[in-house]
Amino acid sequence: MPESPVWSSPVLRSVRGVVDRSRHVHTSVEAIEEVASWMAFEEFAFPSGRVDGAFSDRTDPAEIIDTSFFYAVMNFAFTDFDSEVKFAADYRGRTWSDSEGMFACVNQALDDGVPLTNGAFLAEISRAELNRVFSGNIEIPMLDERVEILNTAGRILADRYDGSAHRFVADCAPAMYANGNGLLERLVAEFPRFNDVSSHDGHEVQLHKLAQLWLWQLHMALASGGAFAVADLDRMTAFADYIVPVALRLMGILSYSAELEDAINRGELIPADSPEEVEIRAHTLYATALLTDANNQIRPPSQSLVIPQVDFRLWKSYHATFWPHHLTRTIMY
Repeated sequence: MPESPVWSSPVLRSVRGVVDRSRHVHTSVEAIEEVASWMAFEEFAFPSGRVDGAFSDRTDPAEIIDTSFFYAVMNFAFTDFDSEVKFAADYRGRTWSDSEGMFACVNQALDDGVPLTNGAFLAEISRAELNRVFSGNIEIPMLDERVEILNTAGRILADRYDGSAHRFVADCAPAMYANGNGLLERLVAEFPRFNDVSSHDGHEVQLHKLAQLWLWQLHMALASGGAFAVADLDRMTAFADYIVPVALRLMGILSYSAELEDAINRGELIPADSPEEVEIRAHTLYATALLTDANNQIRPPSQSLVIPQVDFRLWKSYHATFWPHHLTRTIMY
């Protein structure tokens, strides 16, 4: 069957090499076809609305861009590496877990007047200040790293874009790839925290989880109103994290070597940039691309999916599961 445009993206081009060289993770094409045989008939309405739409009242596009940039910069490591307890926080009468707990904390802080969208403020934010923002059931993992990331990103915003992420977006082409001026291209070049690359057997692997996730969230929030849209959404991959691989494992799409499976089940840390960790993330991107293609072979053309829709279907169903996921100490997811 003809390949969808996503297979021409730099991310998937680099991932295919990992799949060919893998020793620890395997993708089952047969399982993908089996899952697609029923998943294709599920409802996949195109998501719209702010990523924190359950509790946010913001409507101004610039404010949404600035707030979601903070989310994107902070959207990693929500499970304690020792206790394996997930970060959670209360907001507006309920408890929110994982990244949604982070969204809740950010909204509470903004309600309280903390200027989390101001680059100059972020450039100077302290550990104690950020710890107060992320008040939850546990200290949010990797707090020191979060402070350093915010300080660096804040300085870049303050020095180049008058302190605001929406000015960065306005300065880029409204696409991921645009001969170096695309949003994804410039995010990974200008903001070190978004440069999510690894090495596998001496080959560079582009993964770019958070950069793509931010652009997807902006598209969801703003495309329907005409304020912003990603022109090449069909070249966006899944977002290689901890949760989507669990869904793929439980569906029989991914399988691990006995040694890797045992390490994950025992809660052992899988080192960042190790062959095992890179293969888990690479196969996540590869398998979700194949699954999206398989779904689209069954669905009417008018109801074709883009990969982030399938990613969200998997993440939403399993982000609070008790099934063990791999643990890696990293700022990239």
